[in-house]
Formats: sequence, structure tokens, C-alpha cells
Amino acid sequence: MYKKRIGIIFGGRSGEHQVSLKSAFAVAKHLDSDKFVPVYIGITKNGEWRLFQGELLLIKEDRWITSSEAVSEADIKELIDFALPILHGPYGEDGKIQGFFETLDIPYGGCGVLASALCMDKLIFKDIMKKNNLPVCRYKGFDVGTEEIKSISDSAEGEIGFPCFVKPANMGSSIGITKAGDKESLKEAVRNASLYDRRIIIEEYIPCRELEVGVLGNSLAVTTPAGEIINHDDFYDYNAKYEKQDSPAVLKTPAQISDEEQKKIQHLAVRAYRAADCSGFARVDFFKDRNRGNIYLNEINTIPGFTEKSMFPLLWQSCGVRFHEMIERIIKLGYERHYTENNRKTEL
Repeated sequence: MYKKRIGIIFGGRSGEHQVSLKSAFAVAKHLDSDKFVPVYIGITKNGEWRLFQGELLLIKEDRWITSSEAVSEADIKELIDFALPILHGPYGEDGKIQGFFETLDIPYGGCGVLASALCMDKLIFKDIMKKNNLPVCRYKGFDVGTEEIKSISDSAEGEIGFPCFVKPANMGSSIGITKAGDKESLKEAVRNASLYDRRIIIEEYIPCRELEVGVLGNSLAVTTPAGEIINHDDFYDYNAKYEKQDSPAVLKTPAQISDEEQKKIQHLAVRAYRAADCSGFARVDFFKDRNRGNIYLNEINTIPGFTEKSMFPLLWQSCGVRFHEMIERIIKLGYERHYTENNRKTEL
């Protein structure tokens, strides 16, 4: 029986390169070799594509390049039947790599071009969610390329207030995010965010519980119950997610909230998933105000972390879906979407 060649695409040019390596290692380790043939394709920080054929641990340890050989983008179609991009952040989660696979007519896992680009841009995402009457916190966007930092801080102070969070519009894994408590720290936070994107978003601070929902599906989407991140630090940053060993964040599945709140959050997750035209899989993140109990939609991650300690696989495991079964569902959904999109009427 012919086994499909699954291209696990990892690395990439974004600031989340290291996270991608950890996620790709976990995915590769759990891919069912009885059903699929893994093909490991790494993208260096400089954007070079390389076929990796060494020991899997070398990917996780970022020592994979010496066991790889350069390939051209044109070779990809000959190497794989299906692409599984495990690329976080710009150039991987923002629609660019999805457009590349669309152009080559290669089926792939996860959201399409539009949903990937929309969900990657925190500012556009919140605009769309707000127009769909989904609850989001107060926010304001700025273009650091055209607006002075002083003007930005003055405007944010008046409209958002302190404390607040400053974020690059296009970045994930909490990279470039700073909590600002006054005007001076706000200016520094804006400078920090601008290192990653010229467009930034400033959001109100909400003393909250962080809740996350896993979603799988195309037209029909199913969700996990919400899980909760119990973090000992000020917020769940990159270090807490992937590096910290002492007092790390605790991921609790399911979250200890009422059945009514669980149903509400799952309902909002599906609404947001559809509003953003998502497909395949995603993780939808929420805040629950500790003081008032209000639920706010925070963001959708179209390629969430897949490491052993990441919330997305843990959420599905808590529902009885094992890691390899989750990957198989993602592949099946990718083929389903590819078939549907390539069998529409194109002529009068």
C-alpha cells in the first residue's frame, strides 16, 4: 500500500524559529509511520530550504543543518504529497507559506491563506471580531513608521490607560509583548514591539484567567473544553511557555469553570473560527475577568505550539484524542479542504 509522504516543514525566518523546532520534533515523533512517510524539510533563518535526513533529536537541539542538503522550492512538489507546516509566526503562520503550497497545488494542513493572514495580524483580527459582535477588550492600533512614539504614548494613555499591553501586530509566542505601567515604560514597550513589526497594538490590561480551546474541523468544527493557564508570573510570556524550569506555568485541562461558562466559551470559539474562515485546526484563546467575570476573545493561533507541554495537544489528549490521532485528523482535514477547493465550478 502506498503511504503518503508527509512533509513536516519546520524552522523559518521568524523570531519563533526555535519554537518551531521544538514543535516539529514532537509532531515528527508522533507521526504514525505505519500510515505515512515523514519527509523533514527545514527552513533556515535566512530562508534557505533544506532536506533533513538525520536523527530527529537534532531538530529539537537546532543541530539539524549539518545533516541536511539544500533543495529548491521547485523540488518540494517532487518530494512530498502533503505539507504539514509547523512554522510559527511571520513567513509561516501568516498565509505566505500557505499561498506557496496553493500555487504548487500541494494539499496542506491547517488554515488557508486568508484565515492565516487575518489571525496572524492582531489588529485586523480584533477589527473583524468586533464587527462580528464577538467580545474583545479595548485596543488601539498604531503605525510606528508614521507616528512618533510620544504621540503614540499620549494617545494610548488617554484612550487605553495604565497598565496596558503593547504587542507587535504580527508575532506569536508572546514575543515582543511588554506590560507598561506608566508613560515611560509605555514608550520603551513601543520601541520593543517595533523591533518586530512597524504596526503595533496596545490593549487594556485585564486581571484575568487565561483560557484556551482547541478546535478541529472545516465547515463543521468541534472543540475541546477550555483549558486554563495558571501562571505565576505577570503574564504568560515566551519564557514561561518554552524555557522556564522553576515554577513553570501549569496547564489545567479542563479549566475549573462552570458548565455554563464552558458552553459559552466553546460557542464563542466556533463563532470566531468561522468568522475568520479557519479550517483544519486552531487554538482559540480567551480572557476571563477575575473581577467582573466577563469573557473576552483574545486571539486565534492557526499553528499553535505542538511541543510536549503545549496546550493544544494537551487539550485534545484530555478528550481522549492521542497525539498521533490528532495529527491524522489534521491531515485528513487538509485533504478534505484541498479536494473541496479544487472541485468547484470554474467555467460558465
